[in-house]
Amino acid sequence: MRRDVFQAIADPTRREIINLLAHRQMNLNAVADNFDISRPAVSKHIKILTECGLLVIKQQGRERYCQADLKQLKQVTDWAEQYRQFWTLKLDALDAFLTDEQNTDNHKHNKL
Repeated sequence: MRRDVFQAIADPTRREIINLLAHRQMNLNAVADNFDISRPAVSKHIKILTECGLLVIKQQGRERYCQADLKQLKQVTDWAEQYRQFWTLKLDALDAFLTDEQNTDNHKHNKL
């Protein structure tokens, strides 16, 4: 199955794994120790994150270490940006409308 970064961040456990590993690399057991789910379940999440390109696993001796590679999150940022621009324009238009309404009301009250 082809996975993408949106699937990776759709799950709260995977988002928390990303958050943990964004700050430092950890071995698989250390990652699993942060969750109240089985180690195989954590491994499954790590596999998905690796397939999506958000994690890199490196072998160091007998240990396997996970390291975040967050470049793929740019896809999410790019996608969300179009909506940020849309809502910024809408909110700016609302602000201008409300300011105009307030000025109109103030002008009417000053005439009285």
